[in-house]
Amino acid sequence: MTDQEMTVAGLRAQVAEFVSAREWEPFHSPKNLSMALSIEAAELMEHFQWISMEESSQTSADPAKLAAVGEELADVLCYALALANALEIDVATTLAAKMKKNVIKYPVEEYRGRYGPEDPAGA
Repeated sequence: MTDQEMTVAGLRAQVAEFVSAREWEPFHSPKNLSMALSIEAAELMEHFQWISMEESSQTSADPAKLAAVGEELADVLCYALALANALEIDVATTLAAKMKKNVIKYPVEEYRGRYGPEDPAGA
């Protein structure tokens, strides 16, 4: 299924079914899942370590690299969804609420085209 065909609920169900079939629920504490998520995020970062921003942008041009990065991203998503399942967090609601906060925290007029506001002193 593609992103356009699958719902967040469907993804969560896939992860829950995988975990349940293996009876891994006792091991899926929020502590363990958050640690596993961090480890998988570090494995994703390894693909970009020591390369330039330009080189990292070319990842999609190399099918083997893209597949390897995709697998690590999938691991990150699996653990994030497993954590949402363990804590009964509604991902869509939580993401929407966070984006509302981000809109306030990062106003377009101050952050368009840059990662931080301009220095008020003009330095």
